[in-house]
Amino acid sequence: MSRRCDITGKGVLSGNNVSHANNKTRRRFLPNLQVTSLLSEALGQTIRLRLSTRAIRTIEHNGGIDAFLLTTNASKLTERGQELKRKITSAKAKRVQAQA
Repeated sequence: MSRRCDITGKGVLSGNNVSHANNKTRRRFLPNLQVTSLLSEALGQTIRLRLSTRAIRTIEHNGGIDAFLLTTNASKLTERGQELKRKITSAKAKRVQAQA
């Protein structure tokens, strides 16, 4: 399993450990990934995603996974994010048609 956020695509960065003697050795900066379950109101089910903590905060700030995906440009989302966005938009469209 890759160390990459399912929505934002944030992944591993690399850099240097720098000692007091200014010796430099390579190191990896790993993202803080958490497996979370988010409730999608449009789909009527929970979605399990592996998200960075920053993405979780952003989703909660925007009012949930549905609102976040619908307001975010598709070019900024990963493939999984774009797939979820398509599912949510089609579910909302079906719900609007059923009400009309």
